[in-house]
Amino acid sequence: MAIKPNNTPNTTLNRQGSPQKWLIFFSVIMAFFAYLSTQHVDGEPYGFLSFLPAMLILCVAVITKKALESIFAGIIAGLLLLDPSNLVSGLGDLSISVVMDETIAWIVLVCGMMGGLINMLERGGSVLSFGELLAKRIKTKRGTMLTTCTLGVMVFIDDYLNSLAVSASMKSLTDRYKISREKLAFLVDSTAAPVCILVPVSTWAVYFAALLEENGAAAEGKGMSLYIDAIPYMVYGWAALLVVFLVAFGILGDFGEMKKAEQRAQAGQPIPDGIQQDGFDTSALKKTPPLIGLLNFLLPMAVLIAASVYYDIDLLLGALVASMFTMVLYFWQRLLSFAQLVDAMLDGFKVMLHPIAVVCAGFMVKEINDQLGLTPYIIDSLTPFLSKEMLPALVFASMAMVVFATGSSWGVFVVSLPIVIPMAISMDMSMPLTVGALLSASAFGSHACFFSDSTVLSSQGSGCTPMQHALSQIPYALIGAVIAFICLVTLGFMLA
Repeated sequence: MAIKPNNTPNTTLNRQGSPQKWLIFFSVIMAFFAYLSTQHVDGEPYGFLSFLPAMLILCVAVITKKALESIFAGIIAGLLLLDPSNLVSGLGDLSISVVMDETIAWIVLVCGMMGGLINMLERGGSVLSFGELLAKRIKTKRGTMLTTCTLGVMVFIDDYLNSLAVSASMKSLTDRYKISREKLAFLVDSTAAPVCILVPVSTWAVYFAALLEENGAAAEGKGMSLYIDAIPYMVYGWAALLVVFLVAFGILGDFGEMKKAEQRAQAGQPIPDGIQQDGFDTSALKKTPPLIGLLNFLLPMAVLIAASVYYDIDLLLGALVASMFTMVLYFWQRLLSFAQLVDAMLDGFKVMLHPIAVVCAGFMVKEINDQLGLTPYIIDSLTPFLSKEMLPALVFASMAMVVFATGSSWGVFVVSLPIVIPMAISMDMSMPLTVGALLSASAFGSHACFFSDSTVLSSQGSGCTPMQHALSQIPYALIGAVIAFICLVTLGFMLA
């Protein structure tokens, strides 16, 4: 389907004002943050001021609909608040510390390799074969949405794999039934992190089980047992699954930005204005028999999952093995030459550069929020309202807020666990319920934040911007959050 010419920048500029006005506006905002830094006394906590960079990010994002630019505004504001005289060197030091972080290096490599793998699957024709096979068996819009959700649940080993693989395999089918790319991103994202926390054989389970042991929530070697005990109490994961299947069945309707996106799709334009093709070149696509094409899709996916499990749920090593396997498989069948396979890997990595930049910028925001003491401030602010019964619900609410503001669903808990776990132990609260509340908060933040890794990758894979995806998804995420909060209040009183 032809994509309409992108006139968005000009219309946006005319609607929002001249560059000079924006320059003056942001200069005033940044001067305000620099002034606030002079009012802070060294050695004292920043208190409410620690909230302001995150609030600026959200405000700029809503106004501009741009994720990376909004995060950068928050980074500059945070650095000015910390030390306006050290802005340039502070930005350089922050960039280096984030780039050198082991987690960031892992994310960059995983995202790049997953982009390369999916690009090879696209160019080899296997994704097309998989889509055509589904198209022969799925004849309705509802069936397409339910199949997308089901595939998302089946690909439970990692939210990155889910976000990229499921969206790539379902795009042609959802376009056929006039399902907007925003809804595809919602269906995919809702079965990414929310599902991964519910399965003990996932990257999330391995990571958090180790954290629980390090912070005294579980004895050495018992972290996974505690994680499994907490699965029934990971209520946001269950609530998000309930909501997404209600949407897929057509019981829960479209509203807000999702309604606008679906109306546009029903008019024959599932792809939003201004969105270019995802960069996966299929011009040299070779036709293969349907069964062979299906095997060429399923075998690399099976190898990816098996290798990841073999290497202790490490998606990086799994993607490396699957990429080598796919290159050998396609070269042996003469689907692509070795040079074409290498180009496919490199081009796939290029396609992922923007999502990688957004995720890295999100980690820079997390580092600034740590220096400002955002997490301790929120927890300390809620402490006067804490009781044994309300602890799980308030832990969920506070940590969901922090993860939403920082986009770091994993990094935040390195800071929060040493605070929350002793609090739960002192109140003699059920540890599985407390862990369930923490993981629920993590899943909500990953699901709802417009610059979280899961949101960015789901939008990239589906073919819309992170802001288009986030704004259309947030009402459904909030419904899940309300359900989770009510459930945690009820469980808190039942198990206290």
